[in-house]
Amino acid sequence: MISSLTLNPIAKAGLTLGVFAFFGVILLASVQWLTKDDIAENIRQRHLVKLHEIIAPDSYDNDLLGSMTELNVTADGIANAVKVYSVLQREKEVAKVFEVTSLEGYSGSISMLVGVNLEDLSLRGVRIISHKETPGLGDKIETAKDDWIFQFTGKSLNNPSVEQWKVQKDGGAFDQFTGATITPRAVVNAVRESLKLAAEGVSSNE
Repeated sequence: MISSLTLNPIAKAGLTLGVFAFFGVILLASVQWLTKDDIAENIRQRHLVKLHEIIAPDSYDNDLLGSMTELNVTADGIANAVKVYSVLQREKEVAKVFEVTSLEGYSGSISMLVGVNLEDLSLRGVRIISHKETPGLGDKIETAKDDWIFQFTGKSLNNPSVEQWKVQKDGGAFDQFTGATITPRAVVNAVRESLKLAAEGVSSNE
């Protein structure tokens, strides 16, 4: 049987650890509370930098991040939740940026921004936000790794035709990577569906 003399040091050690743990939790919670606004603002600014790769800062005069609305869509190969940013010049909407997530990546979902000019429904550009694709293969969708993503700028559902919005391996107009077809196929499909969403929005407003 363990004597009370043996228990006392154990109890004291446990109490000490408990006190340190308690104050550690309080300290961590306090730091999180004090920095949460800064963290949120840093996230906003990083997102704005990515948007500015498609929409130049001097090409709009509204609160781009504040213009965001959310859609629940049904489209081929992309998640139902789509964020849409409105680009205004002199109070006229000139473009939209769709934040879409492809569900067809090789290693998981691929989130991207797709900018569309509303006048002619052509692409201002496409940029990848996040992905888990294979380094050295699928990650060529990043601008830092390859210029592949730039080929979308200026394209539309008429250039090439909707039927050609596929990778070349599937009989389409867009390059795939050597040794990697699934990743570029996912991006091409998601961009095509974004263009369709833009066209549907323009038609509904006419």
